[in-house]
Amino acid sequence: MRALVCHNITDDLSGVSVKELPVPEPGRGEVVIRVRAASVNFPDILLCQGRYQLKLDPPFTPGMDVSGEIHSMGEGVTGFSVGDAVCGGTRFGAFAEYARLPASGLQAKPDNMTFEAAASYSAAYLTAYVALVRRGHLKSGDTLLVHGASGGVGLAAVDVGKLLGAQVIATGGTDAKLEQVRAYGADHVINTQGGFRERVKELTGGRGADVVFDPVGGDIFDESVRCTAFDGRLLVIGFTSGRIATVPTNMPLIKGFSVVGVRAGEYGRQFPERGAENVRQIWDWARQGKTRPHIHACLPLEQALDGFRMLQNREVVGKVIITP
Repeated sequence: MRALVCHNITDDLSGVSVKELPVPEPGRGEVVIRVRAASVNFPDILLCQGRYQLKLDPPFTPGMDVSGEIHSMGEGVTGFSVGDAVCGGTRFGAFAEYARLPASGLQAKPDNMTFEAAASYSAAYLTAYVALVRRGHLKSGDTLLVHGASGGVGLAAVDVGKLLGAQVIATGGTDAKLEQVRAYGADHVINTQGGFRERVKELTGGRGADVVFDPVGGDIFDESVRCTAFDGRLLVIGFTSGRIATVPTNMPLIKGFSVVGVRAGEYGRQFPERGAENVRQIWDWARQGKTRPHIHACLPLEQALDGFRMLQNREVVGKVIITP
């Protein structure tokens, strides 16, 4: 089979290329699926650069979100049959013609979703749900400030925020992408090139945002500290800006807000029952047609690195999909 393989950890991704590998065999509790679609997430890039919290020794195949048909099943797998259309998430291995993953991480693909939409869904919407519901305690009527709103995770946060009844303020770096986010449902959009603190305060009557969803870090985090409401929650999702920010502790003390870390996958591993509830909820929404994952582009496996660079260059609205 063809697979995207990281054979050397490098900042410029020069150690990543398409290789021929044997089709994997499923172990106990595992399935092998014929991959129809897999989505690109920022952690895929960080993994190949050695900058992600999960460290893998090369060679390995990146790829987290996947959809396809079951090709083979290992011992102990129940509830599925060969040929079933399935989707779900894994920590790595999805950018290949065949992928092996635990059956516990799979579920039936919703009939109302394409393979591409199903592959775009799990990581982005699970992150948004855990951040906004479990960690941010977002309520109907709250003001939600979403940074990096045109990206896959940011756009999912806009979608989930509106579903939960929040007023959503979305930020980004280009007017064209922000207009797409506005059309998608954001109540207000702000181009961060000119700063955003004063505009957020203006939109909230001087109070600030109740919940801030920040996958960007760096300067965006620094300015967010200045426009988070009293008793607000500043959610740390990631650091796509490349700089891990710090906060003087007098600021959350005086302003009375919380800085809250979000790791959606780890949340489920630490709290398995709640983790199962999280997964069940987001896929229930998908089956009911309440959520709207957005596909920016679909690329063949040989162009996977082009998809990586589209994310790095902030060109994407929604998700990039790889179709092996």
